[in-house]
Amino acid sequence: MNDVETRRVPTPSELRRWRQYLADELAEAAVYRDLAARRAGEERAILLSLAEAEGRHEAHWRRMLGDQVGPKRNGAIRTRLLGFLARRFGSVFVLALAQRAESRSPYDKDHDATGAMAADERIHEEVVRGLAARGRKRLSGSFRAAVFGVNDGLVSNLALVLGIGATGVPAATILFTGLAGLLAGALSMGAGEYVSVRSQRELLEASSPTTTAKSVLTSLDLEANELTLVYRARGMSPEKAELHAKQVLRTAEVATHPFEAADTRAVMPPVDEHEAVGTGIGAASSSFCFFASGALLPVLPYLFGMSGLSAIVLATVLVGIALLATGAVVGLLSGGPPLRRALRQLAIGLAAAGVTYLLGLAFGTSLG
Repeated sequence: MNDVETRRVPTPSELRRWRQYLADELAEAAVYRDLAARRAGEERAILLSLAEAEGRHEAHWRRMLGDQVGPKRNGAIRTRLLGFLARRFGSVFVLALAQRAESRSPYDKDHDATGAMAADERIHEEVVRGLAARGRKRLSGSFRAAVFGVNDGLVSNLALVLGIGATGVPAATILFTGLAGLLAGALSMGAGEYVSVRSQRELLEASSPTTTAKSVLTSLDLEANELTLVYRARGMSPEKAELHAKQVLRTAEVATHPFEAADTRAVMPPVDEHEAVGTGIGAASSSFCFFASGALLPVLPYLFGMSGLSAIVLATVLVGIALLATGAVVGLLSGGPPLRRALRQLAIGLAAAGVTYLLGLAFGTSLG
């Protein structure tokens, strides 16, 4: 936009829009500075650079407004909420929210914003996505167990309670059936997660390089250079494998000790594996607790003495709220729309429980 255009008299609606953009840029820069305050090293530098970029956008709107900046305005509600979370938590959840905020930038369709500003916002989204990806990887193992455990506890025990309740049996029977389902399911989840994680770790260990390979580096035939076969087996092209093997052997030759010459990663290229696999005991205990916490909700009405249709309705409402919450969290962490993920989780969970309820009604009628 040239100087002639910037000096024209803006309309009241343009002034309102520019002032809101200015407020939003100030708020977003503050979010990145708050996040940076809780980081160190490269992540801190990246976040401060993002705040600096938002400062350039702020300067653009100040130039557009000139002497009509007006009183200080608040940023958008979602940006202020983001700032509140950033100051208190600074977690991957905040980065995931920031990623979504950057993806909703209006600058692409606003002719008053420069093309560079619109491009900046798109790049900012990718930068924040990269920062959030680090946290997502660290969370991947425990997060999967948490979501799977809670969701399984909610749906399976609600289905059990509704199915049994629909047959018309006494409330005490429903309560003890729900508690038995909670305990059995939690123990099954814990045992299954332990076996799953242990098996995964053993599988990864079987594919990991051994330390004995390092001790024979200086004894290899430099002409035959069979170390190239190691790298080719790991997926390198013959040319790259030969070049890398020569570099490793030169390092081993000048080192005073072969174990100092090249670590395991130098001898064997890293295998593509899941991060944060976790321990079997840790995964088992978290799965047990998450399943139990989810499975407890459907039996709460019966624990407090309720019975009949009112207990069934309340159990369904409690589970529905929990399904919406877990779905929204999954949406936030995955960078997807939280509302859509929440509704999907709710629909799947209630559909499964509804089927068992209808079966319970059918069996209850036939038995009656």
